[in-house]
Amino acid sequence: MNDVVSRYTGKIFSVLQQDGFFGGLKKILTGFFFVLRPVGSGDILFISSGAVGDSSRYRVRHIAEELKMHGFRCSFTVQEHPALSKCADRFKIFIFHKTTNIPQIAKLVERIKAQKKEIIFETDDLVFDPKYIKTQDFFSNSNAGMKKFYEKGLGVELVNDAYVKVCTVSTSFLAEKMRELGKQVFIVSNKLSEKDLSNADKILETSFSGGKGTVRIGYFSGTHSHNRDFATITGALMQVMEKYSHVELFLVGPLDVESSLNKFSDRIKQFSFVPREKHFANIASVDINIVPLEIGNPFCEARSELKFFEAAIMKVPTIAAATQTYRGAIEDGVTGFLAGNELEWTEKLGRLIEAKNLRHAMGERAREKTLKDYTNKNSHSWEYYKYLKSKL
Repeated sequence: MNDVVSRYTGKIFSVLQQDGFFGGLKKILTGFFFVLRPVGSGDILFISSGAVGDSSRYRVRHIAEELKMHGFRCSFTVQEHPALSKCADRFKIFIFHKTTNIPQIAKLVERIKAQKKEIIFETDDLVFDPKYIKTQDFFSNSNAGMKKFYEKGLGVELVNDAYVKVCTVSTSFLAEKMRELGKQVFIVSNKLSEKDLSNADKILETSFSGGKGTVRIGYFSGTHSHNRDFATITGALMQVMEKYSHVELFLVGPLDVESSLNKFSDRIKQFSFVPREKHFANIASVDINIVPLEIGNPFCEARSELKFFEAAIMKVPTIAAATQTYRGAIEDGVTGFLAGNELEWTEKLGRLIEAKNLRHAMGERAREKTLKDYTNKNSHSWEYYKYLKSKL
């Protein structure tokens, strides 16, 4: 019991620290809403370890919307729901998104098995494996409660359960890891929702980037786990900031800027997390989007391409680290740029800084790619839909 209290106290403290008091309080209240929200009945129930954040948004709410567009009746809830075990009687397929082995989950799993219904494990990163978690920035920077939340792995009990034969993941790298564990795997890419598309179109009608000849490089870090990622391009950023006096850095999220960049502090703007609509407006206000990652770090290799397509829908070109995922998402020099070392980062940043026409053309092609492959509106995970129908 003390472990449970410690875990959730840690989560609350972490949210308040990351999003500020008012933003964090809003997230916490949203979480309580999902705990009390009626679940209903249908074909598929998603159960998540959390109600807010990008992971829950993309892997639960957005996928539920995608499946509804293809004829499935879906609902979603959180693992703390007081009537969770009763849901076993009201759905046929249960998708567990990075859940922990709390009593509510254990009881629900037991009842699903008794009725011989389908359990699918869903993840968009490597947090199910403790050996990867403990090497990451987000873990070392977490409070004691959050470390307890992650230290044994999220969903490890389901991953190791022989009854659970199928997993859904967001990237080919994760698919490889799951196949090594003997699972049947469906890659279900992260995608933009209908609301995202509507918001993006409205913002594009009125947005503009830069101003007075300024070129803005934007980095939307997401979480504390990206400090080491950002450090991989500090040298390249130092060179371009030195060479181009009209360049600014626009940084969003909990990021510790390298001390060497303090030299350009008057040209570096840092902002906290913002609501979803404002997030897309912030992206639209920059000229170049950057996605630095530690190439070869399994946790980074597993990350999805959402930072590419969130910028692309706003017609903003991206330079991304050449991880397995981004090599599959970006056609280098066409829909964006890939960079594998400091020299490539410096050269490709320079090309986009100097060529406004290239930025615009690349942004347009990136948006076309996104509309085709990264929207629920045009979703096409046909093998996955076929499998789900076979279980109804």
